[in-house]
Amino acid sequence: MIENLTPNKELSIKQFIPGIAWFFFFFLLICMPGKNVPKVDWLDIMDIDKLIHCGIFGMMVVLFCYPFKKTTDTRSQKINWFIKIALSTCIWGLATEFIQKYFIPGRFFDIIDWVADSLGVLLAYFFCKKFFV
Repeated sequence: MIENLTPNKELSIKQFIPGIAWFFFFFLLICMPGKNVPKVDWLDIMDIDKLIHCGIFGMMVVLFCYPFKKTTDTRSQKINWFIKIALSTCIWGLATEFIQKYFIPGRFFDIIDWVADSLGVLLAYFFCKKFFV
């Protein structure tokens, strides 16, 4: 059975502004040259950097899934959208690593950063599935 996956008329672009703003704010940070990124020693000690990656990408998923919470979409339609948002965010996390490697001076590709991004996405997906469906 193929479900109707057309955009819900109850949703407007305004409802996605927080997610869009989050996306662009962190895109600007991701594009900072390595020499402009502040060095904070306590982040290295506690490896907080990976938790930050997890939180940034998890929050992106939550902000893009939240507008679906009050729609009349069925449970399976909402979950389908959440999966698409989560997969897109994982791909975006990987893309940011390549952007940093090839286009941002002083930045590099770190597969562990992408794993942390993806873990945040996965946790956010399950959060959204539990609380927004």
